[in-house]
Amino acid sequence: MIRITPIRLIGSENEQVGVIETHEALKMAQEAGLDLVEIVPDSRPPVCKIMDYGKYKYDLSQKERKNRAKSKQQELKEIRLGRSVKIDPHDVQIRVDQARRFLLAGHKVMITQRFRGREMMHKQLGVERLRKIVDDLADISKVESPPRWVGRSANLMIAPDKPKVEAYKRQLEKEKAAKLAEGKAIEEELSLEELEAQVEAQNLEAGGDDDDGVEAVTGKPEKKKAKGPKDDRAKNPIDDELRELLG
Repeated sequence: MIRITPIRLIGSENEQVGVIETHEALKMAQEAGLDLVEIVPDSRPPVCKIMDYGKYKYDLSQKERKNRAKSKQQELKEIRLGRSVKIDPHDVQIRVDQARRFLLAGHKVMITQRFRGREMMHKQLGVERLRKIVDDLADISKVESPPRWVGRSANLMIAPDKPKVEAYKRQLEKEKAAKLAEGKAIEEELSLEELEAQVEAQNLEAGGDDDDGVEAVTGKPEKKKAKGPKDDRAKNPIDDELRELLG
């Protein structure tokens, strides 16, 4: 099937054979009990390699399967609702909009509501917020996993609903076309990479597990450690003079 001649040949051990006639390369492959495969057809002369084509196709399929598995793992995006249930409604809406962008891009989203200290006594507040988010995103998503508890966090998993997403995208295109027809400016959105960086920064700000476990378990604040005697060596005499002058 390789009709162009000459070709640039690579041997079965990845050695550079050089530019030779196609029939000579084919003969070399047959003698080795292997195949002659065109790997760079657009170059002149095209690049061909002597190899086991069946094994090559198998290795390629395995690599693609691993890449698909890897991409599926990367589809999950976590969005944390701050460090506790005391998050401003405006900040919640920002995170809902971020989740919408991820869902429209085909990603699954995990919404995490964290609880601190005595907030564990009012779990229903965080769960109600998660339910509200589900309602806000119901036009493009479906619940894949209802809220479940992991330590002092409630996690909700939602996934894009493909028919709804396609319908929503068509509606967005109509609205965009209408704005352009009216001469209105179209607001530019962050790229997906910029959005991911923004969400990552928010999640880092939200932090990991808190260290107030005593309060969370018993409802009592953790006892503060007794402070030792003050060290006079840490005092600065200039500070004392300034305080005296300023009253």
